[in-house]
Amino acid sequence: MTHILAIDQGTTSSRAIVFDGDLRPVNSAQQEFGQHFPHSGWVEHDANEIWDSVLATTREAIEKAGIAPDDIAGIGITNQRETTVVWDRETGEPIHNAIVWQDRRTSEFCRELRDDGFEETITKRTGLLIDPYFSGTKLRWILANIEGARARAEAGELAFGTIDSWLIWKLTGGTAHVTDATNAARTMLYDIAKGRWSSTICERLGIPMNMLPEVRDCAAEFGTAQHDLLGAKIPILGVAGDQQAATVGQACFKPGMLKSTYGTGCFALLNTGDQMVRSDHRLLTTIAYQLDGKVTYALEGSIFVAGAVVQWLRDGLQIIEAASQTQSLAEAADPEQEVIIVPAFTGLGAPYWEAECRGAVFGLTRSSGPAEFARAALESVGFQTRDLLAAMQADWADDAPPTLRVDGGMTASDWAMQFLADILGAPVDRPEVLETTALGAAWLAGHKAGIYPDQDEFAKSWALERTFEPQISEDTREARYARWQKAVKATIAAV
Repeated sequence: MTHILAIDQGTTSSRAIVFDGDLRPVNSAQQEFGQHFPHSGWVEHDANEIWDSVLATTREAIEKAGIAPDDIAGIGITNQRETTVVWDRETGEPIHNAIVWQDRRTSEFCRELRDDGFEETITKRTGLLIDPYFSGTKLRWILANIEGARARAEAGELAFGTIDSWLIWKLTGGTAHVTDATNAARTMLYDIAKGRWSSTICERLGIPMNMLPEVRDCAAEFGTAQHDLLGAKIPILGVAGDQQAATVGQACFKPGMLKSTYGTGCFALLNTGDQMVRSDHRLLTTIAYQLDGKVTYALEGSIFVAGAVVQWLRDGLQIIEAASQTQSLAEAADPEQEVIIVPAFTGLGAPYWEAECRGAVFGLTRSSGPAEFARAALESVGFQTRDLLAAMQADWADDAPPTLRVDGGMTASDWAMQFLADILGAPVDRPEVLETTALGAAWLAGHKAGIYPDQDEFAKSWALERTFEPQISEDTREARYARWQKAVKATIAAV
């Protein structure tokens, strides 16, 4: 058994990648699934459709890799975080669509919690701020709005989980209701200092604690996938939320190391070691990973819309047919125009946390067109990243610009990465392996299975593909960033 199967369940698609004994990807499969928007600001997924896509891609990846299922030593799972599923323990059927991390339907309740002075309790225990982004208020909404749900939950008939728990339940035939510490840390229900679910928070939100999964290390025994699903009984040995898995995949194992992943959203994590750094700049204190019972903490900045702004150009405005077109369009944009897009489609994340904000465009002229929109879309990701890094440096008390390790689909764009380096005024390192999320999940499972090396040896295998160095003047950088900050303030003021 010399291979590892990594399941990468994302916001818009599910992927499965088979890695060999040297942590090299052998083959993969990917499948998109539906996005449901029942009301403005609401985002849902069909949890059964997610499961079907995961099962189909895992089978396809194994077949394409040309290996037998019993050649696989273990499964690693990484997943979109915060997305909330509630299902019937007996039938295994969800009682409602999964409520996605982007969903804002609980904004009013979050405001009530803040007005009641409960945010200090939340932040002290969970490291998070009160926001619809996290799972806790989504779970409360399901219990309050689906007929009979609360009574069934109190009777022990219902289970709650983030997507990792849902997939493990399905893979194991309902024999394992578990999660890992990184996913638990994103629910707004988990005490990251004490390493347990918070009865205080659950009571305030009206959540029966018997619904909650057991929490384990990121590399642990999570159950065994059934033979009839994948053709062999395969142990599930590694689990981490997507951004934490990318932190592992980028080998950011030392305090001060920083990575940023550019997928549907953008998420920057700064390893703070065994220190729980409390942010004074509205960042999140979270768990980077937990191995052998030891927690490594991180500061995190969350941007809700990164790659999603390119999807908007394609699906909403229909001015491009493929994401790859944005680079050539950005290069062709009129340098005299200063179009700025603030992509607050589902509110603004860190460091603003303005749930009611919506997107805005500034600086349009009669000649503004697809090229200017494409450039502004890519630039919005760089501007938002600078917002995060400025807050991190202030909290971490380190004035030296860090080198940023990047990954995710958008990092394939040289133009976007060069702008990122320019606006940060710091080097940007792009690794040879861009799919570091799946790589991190694979390493966790493979290390637990005994076929992959320890952290130090794994870190030595990290390989640089290219460094992007800043190429614009300090005056230009600061002038452009000042325009962005002005646009954000105007967007917030319009709420």
